[in-house]
Amino acid sequence: MKTAMAVPTSTVSRNALVLLAAVAGGAALYWLRDILTPLAMAIFLLIMIDGIKRFVADNTVLSDRMAGVAALVLVVIGFFASIAIIVNGAAGFFGEASGVSTRIGPRIDQVIHDLAALFGVDSPPTAMDLIGDIDLRSYVADVALQVQNVASGAFFVLVYLGFLIAAEAGFQRKIVGMFPVRETRHEARAVFQRIRSGVEGYLWVQAVTGIMICAVAWVLMRAVGLQNAEFWTFVIFVVGFIPILGGAVAGLAPPLFALVQFPTYWPALILLVGLQAVLFIVGNWIQPRMQGDNQNIDPVVVLLSLALWGKLWGVIGMFLSTPLAVLAMAILAEFKGSRWIAILMSGDGEPYPDDDDHGGRRPSPRVNAPHSDASKSSD
Repeated sequence: MKTAMAVPTSTVSRNALVLLAAVAGGAALYWLRDILTPLAMAIFLLIMIDGIKRFVADNTVLSDRMAGVAALVLVVIGFFASIAIIVNGAAGFFGEASGVSTRIGPRIDQVIHDLAALFGVDSPPTAMDLIGDIDLRSYVADVALQVQNVASGAFFVLVYLGFLIAAEAGFQRKIVGMFPVRETRHEARAVFQRIRSGVEGYLWVQAVTGIMICAVAWVLMRAVGLQNAEFWTFVIFVVGFIPILGGAVAGLAPPLFALVQFPTYWPALILLVGLQAVLFIVGNWIQPRMQGDNQNIDPVVVLLSLALWGKLWGVIGMFLSTPLAVLAMAILAEFKGSRWIAILMSGDGEPYPDDDDHGGRRPSPRVNAPHSDASKSSD
């Protein structure tokens, strides 16, 4: 009789510990989300500031210090401007919506009636029948609370950002202290460089393609006369940093509001066709050519990361889901026991980008860091 193969106890224990640690880590991320989400946004802004500083220093006559100051001022102003646009734009949007609320119901009823006639439905429901059981007051209160949280959370983000900038000066000394061996220290710096390059590349691609989409969207919305065209343009740019959902909001929200605003369907149809066309062109032709190796992540991983971080941290988690996936893949690829996860996460089976950071070869994953050596404690 054939006996079952015995699994080593150590393997079972190790896997169980990893599973328990993952569950405990996820619970901690959820419970501490009010503290961690501003910190994550601050780190995100710090990486953005560093990238802009190096770009300004390389392309202008400014020194590194002055380029850093210029990058900091630019990012902080942009951050405050974004918060102001969100708060004021949302207030103006809901104010105008309340002003035209008397014609929203009949217009929705007309749209439902036309759609029902198109599909041969004799007695279609009215708008009140569809939303009669929905508590609109609670949704409006939730939206107002979210806007208030955005405004209050911005303060904590800037506080964290200030402390991170102050601590950045001693980062190199901390690296030397954590990794006394020169080879290990170089590997740690290479991991950090890959993470930074991935996040900066993601920001660059999303910003440039977002500007392209927003330019076309603004022209279309102004051409048909859609209300709050500037506010919708900014919304399209911001949600473009959220994978999958951003494209859906950008391509469907303005046409849906055009259905309510205009008495005919042509403005909504123009917006729908135009926005879907530009999203298709940018998403399938322009964006893949700009990404290169910066986002070598499997699309399924992008979707799962979006769902996971959205569940843990809400909108901020969805906004940071792709950079966090880049971070996870770069770290997991460094260790022999977890490199298979990084391979599954990558788009082409190679979690390391094709660069010359390692002398033209991909670094071999290590199991444990070498022991400290006093003779190699400095560069």
